[in-house]
Amino acid sequence: MASQKSFHTSGTPSPTSESPNVNDTAIPESKYPPRIKGADSDVFEVDPALDRAITRKFDLHVVPWLFGLWLLAFLDRSNIGNAKIDGLPEDLKLAGNTLNTALAVFYIPYILVDVPSNWVLKICGAGYYLPSLMIAWGIVGMCMGFVKSFAGLVVCRLLLGLFEGGLLGGIILYLSMFYRRHQLVFRMGMFYCAAPLSGAFGGLLATGLGEINYDGLNGWPWIFIVEGAITILFGIITAFFLPHNPATSKFLTEEERAGSLRRLKLDGNGATADHDVAQETFSWHWVRMAVFDVNTLLCSFNFFAIITPIYSYALFLPTIISDLGYTRVTAQLFTVPPNMVAFCTVILGCYLSDRFKVRGALMITGCSLAIIGYIMLLAGDSPTVRYGGTFLVAAGVFPSSPAVMGWLANNLAPHYVRGTGLGIQIGIANFASFIATFTYVSSDAPLFVTGHCLNIGMLALSIILSFITIMYVKIENRKRARGGRDSRLANGDEAMLGSRHPQFRYTI
Repeated sequence: MASQKSFHTSGTPSPTSESPNVNDTAIPESKYPPRIKGADSDVFEVDPALDRAITRKFDLHVVPWLFGLWLLAFLDRSNIGNAKIDGLPEDLKLAGNTLNTALAVFYIPYILVDVPSNWVLKICGAGYYLPSLMIAWGIVGMCMGFVKSFAGLVVCRLLLGLFEGGLLGGIILYLSMFYRRHQLVFRMGMFYCAAPLSGAFGGLLATGLGEINYDGLNGWPWIFIVEGAITILFGIITAFFLPHNPATSKFLTEEERAGSLRRLKLDGNGATADHDVAQETFSWHWVRMAVFDVNTLLCSFNFFAIITPIYSYALFLPTIISDLGYTRVTAQLFTVPPNMVAFCTVILGCYLSDRFKVRGALMITGCSLAIIGYIMLLAGDSPTVRYGGTFLVAAGVFPSSPAVMGWLANNLAPHYVRGTGLGIQIGIANFASFIATFTYVSSDAPLFVTGHCLNIGMLALSIILSFITIMYVKIENRKRARGGRDSRLANGDEAMLGSRHPQFRYTI
């Protein structure tokens, strides 16, 4: 860069800046892009070509690692479903609903660590923190291959939940440190599509690993051992390449680094006081703002409704297909096609959501499609029709998950408000896991009427909550556009308003 200047709230660059750094790097006066009017008049527009170059680099250097993290997380979380049809209940002498209990305990620590994990993400450095979680749960995953009792299985599932608990909220919060609000959901889709892909990949992998008989370990233990080892290796590699935030991204030039910080400031529309998220400090004020925000409440219970069919689908799809009359190996392989359809619809749905800057419409469409799928599972008079229903369920519920999380992330700011809100959302949503793990019990096989009806009810609840949220944000945006919230500017420090700032607009 030819010169260094610091930006002031007056919008006039200071002629003398003695200690330049990446957070206030500027370009020569004659080359300033247009100023942005409004609450962020101290920040200059980012050149479109530079903006595209920054986005491409983040897509190349950040998203692939997150894809791998989430792929292996979902694989290690749900591979117990594959182990179940490979003989785990019989070997551990699990009777009745004891396996469901082992599945449910995973979510106790998972829920408890959501919010505090998001608070420490930036402090510890996300580039180290997220891979460290991965290495820890990979070790636990390997240990599950050596359990000999129900008690050992429960302990491993508790530890697995403890280390995986901070991952999902942490990834979304991490992405929001790199991308504009309406770039976010597509990037969330780019990593979240790993969830259904893990179902497809896990089915293929389990088919092969379940045939291994070596050193007294027969079949299902090798699913945990091999997949856990892969997780550990990937976590170690990721720790060397994942950046902490834009300001520390070595793959960016100095100009790109400064531009990445400026564009996030612009995107905040008054909600963010600092250019660099690393400069933001924790305050209980931000926590209270997140807790009492209407968006947090609505999106949290909406996610609760979505999580129930997603978790029950991931955990019990092999069982559902097996009870349609297919053999063990065939049932494993038949889990692949529905999950591949979900993989494609997540990417497509999230792309369209960002393209048109809407979240609620994707939620309503996806849930409606999934309801049709569950009706086919209930009313179908042949295995072929019921199997076809699993495709529609997968295609509908999986895109809805990143949509509702991205919806809340878009409508909360700055960093610690968003981090707290996402932690609350994921924590509340995961209470649904206690329902999901007891949704499909062996006594209801092969039709699983109770489980399918429950999921239809949850999807209907999600549609209702999506309509309510759409109406709320539209009304609030109109009030702000008319100046109905301008009084907030006179009631205190403007920098502490966050997403309550009159210039900030909610995503619909």
